[in-house]
Amino acid sequence: MSHSPGTGPEPWWREWPLALAILTLTLLLLGKAWVATAVASPALLALLLAAICAVILAAAIAIVRHADELAHRLGEPLGTLLLTLAITGLEVCMVAFVMSTGEPKPDLARDTMFAVVMLVLNGFMGVALLLGGLRHREQPYNLQSANAFLSLILPLTVLGLVLPDYTRAVDGPVLSRFQMLFLSLMSAGIYGVFLFVQNRRHRGFFIMPAELAEAAAEAAARPAAPAPAKTRPTLYHALMLGLYGVPLVLLAKQMAAPLDDVVLRFGAPPALAGFILAVLVLTPESIAAVRAALANRLQRAVNILLGSVLASIGLTIPLVIAVSLATGRTLELGLNPASTVMLLLTLATSLLTFSIPRTNVLSGCVHLLLFGMYLLLMFDR
Repeated sequence: MSHSPGTGPEPWWREWPLALAILTLTLLLLGKAWVATAVASPALLALLLAAICAVILAAAIAIVRHADELAHRLGEPLGTLLLTLAITGLEVCMVAFVMSTGEPKPDLARDTMFAVVMLVLNGFMGVALLLGGLRHREQPYNLQSANAFLSLILPLTVLGLVLPDYTRAVDGPVLSRFQMLFLSLMSAGIYGVFLFVQNRRHRGFFIMPAELAEAAAEAAARPAAPAPAKTRPTLYHALMLGLYGVPLVLLAKQMAAPLDDVVLRFGAPPALAGFILAVLVLTPESIAAVRAALANRLQRAVNILLGSVLASIGLTIPLVIAVSLATGRTLELGLNPASTVMLLLTLATSLLTFSIPRTNVLSGCVHLLLFGMYLLLMFDR
């Protein structure tokens, strides 16, 4: 939880990221002349982008804090699902706003989804498995949960990011209108089925039986405790999620132009824009997963990390396709050959990592190696 039982409600000043986000958004909207001047200077342009990214990251951390509070109250696996959907919803809205703002960005959604897969499955998953293995040697988890996640991640990522390179209905790494509609409905539908399985049909797949038994034993042995001091109501945390989300999405829209200018001015790879969006949104949630692994709660880490990848792919594809069809902007989904190799290698390695019921440091090192190669290929083609 974000605070200990019995400590009372959180102080109001902990919501300073919300005030900072609103203030930053106001300055950007009212100071367009100053922003134009900053864009003309490379140093000021980099400083402006860094400042906006810092504000977005601070607000995203606050969103995770409120979502995590709700997650603890709801229990597993519904709590982790709420945390995942809150962050993924923020991500897909940011991608949609940035994609529909300024110059056409046909490959932004593709680069962001690919960055999510690489960042989470290789970067943060590697860190979680490595640090958890160093502290606890081997860590158990519910094998059925990882299999359920990966059985959907594999087809969705291949159909969404690889197949468009091999279709012939239209030229280029794009899908025809009918193919986009079918892929959109399929992605949303199969993710809806997964939510039913996770929260209704097979909830036990996503919970460690040993953790449930241990929690029940502790609760039975614990003497009756006095009622804790009043904390913030559940409605308060739910409301704060919305209050943080609105300025955050609008800040992402204001970040679009400086981000484009940085990529062009400094000769950075175009994929860097998608990578930055993925880092800003996923870092706070992934830190929670790493902490869970350090606390020997690998099941929660698996639910968060694999769940964020599945939600990102399953929800981003329908939304960006809707934006593309509504605005008439081209949407490129197919990866280039090098990225396709990295994607397939990552998926195969993840299947091998989660083919046995325990993980160790070796698994973490392999995933970090793949993440390093992803970064290398981004900057050195």
